[in-house]
Amino acid sequence: MGERNPQGWQVRVRGLVQGVGFRPAVWRLATESGLHGEVLNDGEGVLIHLISSHDQLASFLDGLKQTAPPLSRIDAVEIVECSAQEWDGFSIVTSTSGTVRTGIVPDATTCPDCLNDINDPKNRRFGYAFTNCTNCGPRLSITQAIPYDRANTAMSVFKMCKDCQREYDDPANRRFHAQPNACPQCGPRLTLVDPDGQELPGDALEQAAKQLREGNILAIKGLGGFQLACDATNAAAVTTLRQRKQRAAKPFALMARDLAQIEAHTHLSAVATAALTSAAAPIVLLPVRAGTALPSEIAPDQNRLGFMLPNTPLHHLLLQHLDVPLVMTSGNLSGEPQVSDNDAALGRLAAIADAWLLHDREIVNRLDDSVVQMVSGQTQILRRARGYAPSPLRLHAGFAQHRPILACGADLKNTFCLMKDGQAIVSQHMGDMENDRTHREFQHSLALYCETHDVSPETIAVDAHPGYFASRWGRDHAAQNDLPIVEVQHHHAHIAATLAEHGYGPDTPPVLGVVLDGLGFGEDETLWGGEIMLADFRGFKRLAHFVPVALPGGEKASQQPWRNLLAHLLEAFGPNALHDINTQFGALPVLTRLEAKPVDMVAQMIVRHVNAPLASSAGRLFDAVAAALGVCHDEIRFEGQAAMALQNLAESEPSEPGGYSVENGAMIHWAGLWTGVLSDLKANVPLSRIARRVHNTIASAVCSGVVEQSKTHGKLPVVLTGGVFQNRLLSEAITDRLRMLEFDVLSSQLFPVNDGGISLGQATIAAALSLRG
Repeated sequence: MGERNPQGWQVRVRGLVQGVGFRPAVWRLATESGLHGEVLNDGEGVLIHLISSHDQLASFLDGLKQTAPPLSRIDAVEIVECSAQEWDGFSIVTSTSGTVRTGIVPDATTCPDCLNDINDPKNRRFGYAFTNCTNCGPRLSITQAIPYDRANTAMSVFKMCKDCQREYDDPANRRFHAQPNACPQCGPRLTLVDPDGQELPGDALEQAAKQLREGNILAIKGLGGFQLACDATNAAAVTTLRQRKQRAAKPFALMARDLAQIEAHTHLSAVATAALTSAAAPIVLLPVRAGTALPSEIAPDQNRLGFMLPNTPLHHLLLQHLDVPLVMTSGNLSGEPQVSDNDAALGRLAAIADAWLLHDREIVNRLDDSVVQMVSGQTQILRRARGYAPSPLRLHAGFAQHRPILACGADLKNTFCLMKDGQAIVSQHMGDMENDRTHREFQHSLALYCETHDVSPETIAVDAHPGYFASRWGRDHAAQNDLPIVEVQHHHAHIAATLAEHGYGPDTPPVLGVVLDGLGFGEDETLWGGEIMLADFRGFKRLAHFVPVALPGGEKASQQPWRNLLAHLLEAFGPNALHDINTQFGALPVLTRLEAKPVDMVAQMIVRHVNAPLASSAGRLFDAVAAALGVCHDEIRFEGQAAMALQNLAESEPSEPGGYSVENGAMIHWAGLWTGVLSDLKANVPLSRIARRVHNTIASAVCSGVVEQSKTHGKLPVVLTGGVFQNRLLSEAITDRLRMLEFDVLSSQLFPVNDGGISLGQATIAAALSLRG
């Protein structure tokens, strides 16, 4: 029998424990157990005072872990014995301010209980588009400050009616202190307006559905920003949306009413289903089902479709009025951030939309839809935003004593990261830093994060690239505030991000890192992108890399794959490459297409090193191969288009085991690959088989490079990272081969493997350097 004398306890719970119904869960458990005390929110999380015996305390804590609300995440529980006080029962008390150490919970998709409410004709929230409770609804998108109380959210302007207030005040109700709580009597309302901003008659949702059925394009104010929608089965509507949005080829996302509608067009696995139905409700990339009725204009030259389920009551109710899935893409002009304000939407989307479905709840923080795919049977995040951000990453305990850090990220797929108290808070996807609107969005969101998390950075970390906007801004900010600056090599940051996600500490021994991406600024001031490195948080050594090949025209080489093809052929076969190839392999169609380009001028640029920087880029290698096979030969219309098309081509040849020979060592040369590709083209081998052989060859070369380096450095864990590892076929091939060779393989799942994870790596590197003994 354990000791039963009651005494006082203070229990501190850290993690994602505010705005998720944690206090009422504590109240219910304590009340059912007959314990006296109180629970409150403060800047550090949840604070509980109890009078209990040791046995009762242990039982209470076990019960708390088992019954914690679904959106909560307990990172730490700290118990301190204190003097016993007189409490009359157990109560929930008002939040207090103080040092902020708790996180903001991500926005969550509509829970089953709220879905039942909006579908029940007897419920007062029947058909109400802003129904929520503590288990679902907006969080980050409406948060202005911490603690997460109604006064600190966009809901502060909506005064609750008596019925909503009663729910809000009742600890036994699932809407207890649900800050966005509202109903048709007191909450936000929908309106459907025309291009002049005039409200259209009739029920807003019914009329919006009518617009979609008639082939029109609808701008919808969603959870984190505006979306553009049209009937996904209407090829003409999809084409019109492409033309108006000036989005020539990039795939559109889709929203379906339910899983059955998704399965009619794609193949669903258990892992994909779990992702679709999770609280995050991301866009999930799924294999296309043969015979789908959806037009090819949705995702030209792609073998996958990006589907999501409705993530708000508004979307659920709209889809209930329709029998078809919808295209549901971001509401913006090409290259700009998503519009989030009503007036801005009416202005900036005027040339795209035919009608606007608006509401009067402010979007404080813009959030794009998150995107995931399945790799090796697990979920890989490609874009981390709605539903995932800004859930903090609790780092290895060795990082606990670092000073506050701001990491500014990269210029493509930008995120920033704040590090404080052993946690990394990575922002939602900011986008590509190519215009002033994205710059302003970056600065607005950063200011808000610093305020809501009470962070005053004492160190700034940036990418070493001298031209990145995020890096220039970080350097200027550090200079203006007299703060130390840490410049981090791009690929080192990629590796560190994966190590941090997997719980490695600042004193972790080095690992072997394979980094394949478009390019990053190297420590030798050349461009890197196909690297095998020995790295830990505090440093790295470049062990092997792809052969550097010119990027003729600089940035143009990233937009016109034929330039990369020419450069690779000249590197592999010498200055007379085209003549020699014609002699050896005959007049191949690829040569005919190249000869229509200004090849002599571009070749001279390469020979004279004029605007033709060398780069060991894996991304540009894929572009070159795609061009050789006639895929996106002339130009690409969105980042990664050629590589994605090459992957799709290869995946249509699933059983091809062959490959080409390559020269492997400290520098991986591709002359053997190009000889094999040209020989196969001469022999009229199917292009899909050639594409598959290229993937096999690159995978084999990378694995051989890892094995060779392990002979010197030992069989270390291997990190696979960089944007090229979004290529599922290549990623799985390399992972499977290395695991067969009994290597421990680490890859990112919680954070993007692309540049969206760079800020996490920068922050942890800066922290590790500051903690050096």
